Amino acid sequence: MTDEANASAWPPGISTITLFVEDLDATKTFYGEVFGLPVVFEDGNSAVFGFGDTVINLLKATEAPGLIAPARVAGPDAGSRMQFTLPVDDVDAMCEKLAARGVTLLNGPMDRPWGIRTASFRDPGGHIWEIAR
Repeated sequence: MTDEANASAWPPGISTITLFVEDLDATKTFYGEVFGLPVVFEDGNSAVFGFGDTVINLLKATEAPGLIAPARVAGPDAGSRMQFTLPVDDVDAMCEKLAARGVTLLNGPMDRPWGIRTASFRDPGGHIWEIAR
């Protein structure tokens, strides 16, 4: 497959960046005050802000293991503190393509309680990436 064909298989941008936070209220206040952004979605575990075509999901660190297991959640002073999410048309088909490229999944594909299908993997630097539909 050509480099051009590989490049066109991925979407042109990142839809969601999830940041794990210890103090959701303080972080939510920070984003509202520093960036002047309104909350576009909120529940007891998260607050979401729109940054153009990308949303930033602030998620309580205590909830993060449910997304990235078996990878572990690092404390504020060590390790990965976020997950990048890429929208795909077919999570299962993309998992097959990832496996063919030598990628080992952390989890998934699986249907999440909030209504999307996901799978997660780690890049060589330890950053967590999720594909979702």
